[in-house]
Amino acid sequence: MTSAPFPGIPRTGSYMEGQLLVATTLITESCFSRSVLFICAHSEEGAMGVIVNHHINDLNFPDVLKQLKIPTTTPPAARPVYLGGPVEAGRGLVIHTDDYRHADTLVFERGIAATSNLQVLHDIAKGEGPKKSLLALGYAGWAAGQLEAEIEANSWISVPATTRLLFDTEDADKWEQTAGALGVDMFKLSGDVGHA
Repeated sequence: MTSAPFPGIPRTGSYMEGQLLVATTLITESCFSRSVLFICAHSEEGAMGVIVNHHINDLNFPDVLKQLKIPTTTPPAARPVYLGGPVEAGRGLVIHTDDYRHADTLVFERGIAATSNLQVLHDIAKGEGPKKSLLALGYAGWAAGQLEAEIEANSWISVPATTRLLFDTEDADKWEQTAGALGVDMFKLSGDVGHA
């Protein structure tokens, strides 16, 4: 984990930052199929986000703490670690409730924050971290204008992120429930919808 969570993409407060992207059925690429992403940064230079509903097989949170030699005061729950995306699998980001703040924490709307500094894992291990969180390794990145073009082509729909969708919805249900928050049935969405 590093203190620079959004490589080369400045935060601008763009309307996409802090939103969830839901892959439509047009996306069949393995790691993005039926995925939900939290968008951390979006500007005219590009966008960056992490997948929040696909786990890394055979890796859980205690495994990461052990690999990083982070001591724990009580045995942590064997919660999943998420496949944040195909870029830089060693880069970690914790998406969490905004009750936890570190110098490097970025705060979004609706009670959501993100921290990439390794201290957040130490604090979680000591029971001093955020009330709710998820750890993602790797990220998804888009070049300038690429995400906008994919949205225009109906590959993604944007949904306001909420702590309920991020932390209180079962991962197997996040894709349908996130789209359902806008009243969208993903199985009925066609490639022609949304063009003017």
